[in-house]
Amino acid sequence: MSSFYDDHILPQAIDFICGLPSFERGRKKLMPEASGRVLEIGMGTGRNFPYYKPAQVTCICGVDPGLHPKAERRAKAAGIEVELMPLSAERIPADDHSFDCVVSTFTLCTIPDAGMALKEVRRVLAPRGRLLFLEHGAAPDQNVRRWQQRLEPAWKSLAGGCHLNREVPLLVEAAGFKINRLEQGYQRGPRFLTYLSSGIASRD
Repeated sequence: MSSFYDDHILPQAIDFICGLPSFERGRKKLMPEASGRVLEIGMGTGRNFPYYKPAQVTCICGVDPGLHPKAERRAKAAGIEVELMPLSAERIPADDHSFDCVVSTFTLCTIPDAGMALKEVRRVLAPRGRLLFLEHGAAPDQNVRRWQQRLEPAWKSLAGGCHLNREVPLLVEAAGFKINRLEQGYQRGPRFLTYLSSGIASRD
């Protein structure tokens, strides 16, 4: 059963962290690349919605248990209609080649089987479809990595299963994608949490 913390406190905390200025700059740069029929993995509180270009998006579908009230308000303010698929990302309830673009922002860290989810993402993408991703993960510095290892058990309990040290580009490539654009680096904030990978990967 879900707890008060999971239902009320955790979403607010994640919304605050994912709304840090350096994280928002990443969204602002990446999200205008989305076009056509878009699937968003884990919409959360709708932090991406203000940065879509509605004129070039025909539909936004989301894999999420439900539309958070903040997401609903942000979608309305952005003039975006959202369809929900309330199932896990490891088994997306959509036909092969159903989407032109898939978006994953600060989501791969919490999916139990991120590799399976990315294979599902590739399955539902149309030929020449693209994956847009903005994720935190394993830092390149050994000292920071050691701290990520130490903190991860407690962090996962507090942050809804979030992993600190996943190798995001390697996961994307292992699922069969070709990464065409990749930017990585530390952003302002705790180094164990702010090594970000932002990229665009093609299905074929």
